[in-house]
Amino acid sequence: MMEYKNIKKNGGSVQLWVALSVVLIIVAGGFVYSYVKITALDKQVLSLSENLASTTATLYGTAGSLSNAQNEIASAKSNIDEVKDKVGGVEQTVGSISGTVSTLQKLSTIDPELLKKYSKVYFLNENYTPAHLKIIPQEYVYSNTVQEQFLEEAWPFLQNLLTAAKADNVAIYVKSGFRSFAEQKKVKSEFTVVYGAGTANSFSADQGYSEHQLGTAVDFITGGFGGELTEDFDTTAAFKWLKDNAYKFGFELSYPEKNAYYTYEPWHWRFVGVKLSTYLHTRGINFYDLDQRDIDTYLVNLLD
Repeated sequence: MMEYKNIKKNGGSVQLWVALSVVLIIVAGGFVYSYVKITALDKQVLSLSENLASTTATLYGTAGSLSNAQNEIASAKSNIDEVKDKVGGVEQTVGSISGTVSTLQKLSTIDPELLKKYSKVYFLNENYTPAHLKIIPQEYVYSNTVQEQFLEEAWPFLQNLLTAAKADNVAIYVKSGFRSFAEQKKVKSEFTVVYGAGTANSFSADQGYSEHQLGTAVDFITGGFGGELTEDFDTTAAFKWLKDNAYKFGFELSYPEKNAYYTYEPWHWRFVGVKLSTYLHTRGINFYDLDQRDIDTYLVNLLD
């Protein structure tokens, strides 16, 4: 009986020891597991820290590269703008030079005498004749027996004027066109004989001073005056039409009332180019009112 109790007692001790051992083993295992797990986590944290540091360094490097790239782009844009400015300047210069060359080329083909103030101011010598003269078609000329001529380069403007007048049912014809130095001398002599030198000088130019010698002046006439040029021409529909429309075709009245050169000649019109005639018409001034230097600036546009 005693042995049984001892055995039972001893058995309980063994069981207690075993239980304690199991608990110790479990606790130790837990510590080991926790240690292993914490160690693994530490390694992951360390790895993540290293990756973060690497990524941060990479980002800083990338940011630096981006900044450098932006600086390079800005510099390139600045260079492009500078080049554009230079190219623009060159184009402007080339355009200016081209325009100058074009102007000089035009001027080289235009007779510089065509816009001079000849009436008692400039003189055309006896050898001057326009380079190109055209015989005006008979349908536009008042006389059936006399040929009249006009500067060939300016003829389209005169033809358009006469055609436009006809389209408006206004009868306008050319009474007189180009006159040579010799022809003007003859005309002036005849007037001098008939009217005397003083009177003739008031309405007829001496040879060399007549606009007719340029080939760009015409005397217009209409029906009802027996072929004579008189101041009464300004009472006709033809004169009114010319006053309202001649400038559109480049013509201006050379000797209006109270001009400083000759008596009033409502029939005498001179081609000065559309640009200049329009300028004169819109301002209500006369060709001979302008300074010659101002007139000369219109020469390049004479035939435009």
